[in-house]
Order: sequence, then structure tokens, then C-alpha cells
Amino acid sequence: MKISELKAGTGNVEVKAEITDVESPREINKNGRVLRVANATLKDASGTITLVLWNDDIDKVQAGSVVHITNGYVNSWQDKTQLTLGKFGKMEIME
Repeated sequence: MKISELKAGTGNVEVKAEITDVESPREINKNGRVLRVANATLKDASGTITLVLWNDDIDKVQAGSVVHITNGYVNSWQDKTQLTLGKFGKMEIME
């Protein structure tokens, strides 16, 4: 899929794209557990989208990393469309 085709509510997303920016991680408390979350900007030839990274996935990427996302999910948070791996998505770092 192309990033320009992604709309909130789309599931089973597969996309290959470059991470152009990763924000500093922040900690949130969810159901009594402390989790790390960071937003990254994901870009392909058709556009950009925010990729939400959790915990260990944050440390796997940096600006310039090319990733292959499978089984991702698109949602909307504070009126912004974003791609997340959710429980079943996978992110592979490409060479």
C-alpha cells in the first residue's frame, strides 16, 4: 500500500517506507504499567504518516531507517491519522 491510501480504520496494512524523524520517547502509565511511546514520521513517494512506536521498537529505528510494516492498523488520535503496529503488527528493518 501507499501511505496516501491509508485512512483511519484501515487494518492489515502493509507498507515499506523510510523513517525521516523519531521524536524523543515519553512514558505513559497504562493500566498500572509504565510504557514508552514515541512518534516517528514515515515517508514514501506518496506522502507521510505518523508511525507510533512502543517500548523496544523505539530503539530499533532512527532517521534514515527503511522499515517494512505488516499487519499494521491506521487510527486517528487528536484528529491526526497515524499508523500503529497494535498487538499483531510486525516491523522489519530493511538493510
